[in-house]
Amino acid sequence: MARKKPNKAAGFDGVDISYLGSRDEPAEERTVESRNKLRKSLSSQIEEFLSKGGEIEEVPTNVTAEPIQKPNGQYGNRPI
Repeated sequence: MARKKPNKAAGFDGVDISYLGSRDEPAEERTVESRNKLRKSLSSQIEEFLSKGGEIEEVPTNVTAEPIQKPNGQYGNRPI
């Protein structure tokens, strides 16, 4: 199944941040300058979000969105 290519952030004319750090981007294209551009872009987006009244909530590391599931009893029940 092919992934949809995400849209670029509005007003960002630098490196396509949707693929930074992914397998689709060769390691040769990951430079200190490209990472600094990404950091600056992210910082400005965060500042804009906070200035519009947004809030950032820190989620504890042990929290998951997936509901707890009962173990499946089918493991190992197939005949040999």
